Amino acid sequence: MMEANKTLVIEFFLTGLTDLPGLQVPLFLVFLAIYLTTMVGNLGLILLICKDPHLHTPMYSFLGSLAFADACSSSVTPKMLVNTLDKSQTMSLFECMAQYYFFGSSATTECFLLVVMAYDRCVAICSPLLYPVVMADRLCTWLISASYAIGFLHPMIHVGLLFRLTFCRSNIIHHFYCEILPLFTISCTDPSINALVLFIFASFIQAFTFMGIIVSYTCVLFAILKKKSEKGRSKAFSTCSAHLLSVSLFYGTLFFMYVRPGSGQDQYQDKMYSLFYTIIIPMLNPFIYSLRNKEVLGVLRKIIKI
Repeated sequence: MMEANKTLVIEFFLTGLTDLPGLQVPLFLVFLAIYLTTMVGNLGLILLICKDPHLHTPMYSFLGSLAFADACSSSVTPKMLVNTLDKSQTMSLFECMAQYYFFGSSATTECFLLVVMAYDRCVAICSPLLYPVVMADRLCTWLISASYAIGFLHPMIHVGLLFRLTFCRSNIIHHFYCEILPLFTISCTDPSINALVLFIFASFIQAFTFMGIIVSYTCVLFAILKKKSEKGRSKAFSTCSAHLLSVSLFYGTLFFMYVRPGSGQDQYQDKMYSLFYTIIIPMLNPFIYSLRNKEVLGVLRKIIKI
């Protein structure tokens, strides 16, 4: 009878980053600037790649696909901006699931795109003469399509499992977007199965893609060390450094968020990790890949002069 009298929650309140009224406007302005920079940086990079025929190569096709995934990752920001100024804003259960789905989809896609980009660099440096044959247009299209297909399918599993949960204890999500881990803590249904499935899939995807990156760059390292030319070594290291930096930032935060023991216990720490991979990394990536890339900078200068 007590269970029957409980009211099921169909709307949620997001607590956001802070409860301090004095910080709400400054945080809104900061994250609005970050969001605009993210969209301009990623969409601008996509336009540059589409506009210039010299950038119609496998490497830049993968980079453009990554930029699109980063732009999609920032889909959590508009709702967060609204919620920062208006704490009365609510989110329905279906809106919550949709927000998690779109973010989970873009994050999974990014994992697979990063390993594809590592493989592309491996072929380019280890077998430069065979590169045009190995990385043919058909293979590149297939790799990008497969990355997005897995990205679209993976979060469906977790969203589907969310329907087995009921929410009646609280409608307050201690987060700035609808992250799946805080939902487990307010569920009236035992979320152990959900948590186990999340851990298994997150561990497998991260381990599989990260090991693929490690193997690719191990081959790259041996190929670079065999090069006799100092200029050749420097060029090879420069080509890979941006990708390695992006991989380190992305996988480091994802690992500590979803795979580390006791994940979801420290709300403040989880918010910081989430903030980094949902907002900061998508903003940094187009600059990480562009600032040291002479071809992209050359196309940008050409367009600015026009």
